[in-house]
Amino acid sequence: MVKVQEMPKEAIDFEPKIIGFLCNWCSYAGADLAGTSRVQYPTNIRIVRVMCTGRIDPQLVLNAFRYGADGVLIAGCHEGDCHYIGGNYRAYRKYLLLREFLRKMGMHEKRLRLEWVSASEGEQFGKVVREMVDDIKELGPSPLGITATGGIVVDEGEIKI
Repeated sequence: MVKVQEMPKEAIDFEPKIIGFLCNWCSYAGADLAGTSRVQYPTNIRIVRVMCTGRIDPQLVLNAFRYGADGVLIAGCHEGDCHYIGGNYRAYRKYLLLREFLRKMGMHEKRLRLEWVSASEGEQFGKVVREMVDDIKELGPSPLGITATGGIVVDEGEIKI
């Protein structure tokens, strides 16, 4: 097994790339409310709307990191409010497994975040994104990502896939 190390912040102007997997019914609507309410939050997040966070395959999260994301946000319905009954509980179990897997790879736990944001919590969505961007800026660029030659960066070496 290859272990990656957290890299020190390389540049003062580092802007993290964050992928957000948002539930269609709650968190995506919360992000939409944040936009229509003109809530200020960084533009570092790229949103992927999913029907339910319980349907997020852990491989999607790992691929986000593999292809250069510095952080991943998973946001869904509050516990007990899932439109698909127990999707958010399934998402939580997958999140725990992913967090442990990434920790064992040497990635900092703040690079993966799970939040419950409802459709009426636009301000909360903005707060979550601001906090995550600040946390990732402190950590610096992800130690795992694709290089120009197509390999995965691991420490100072490179692994070909």
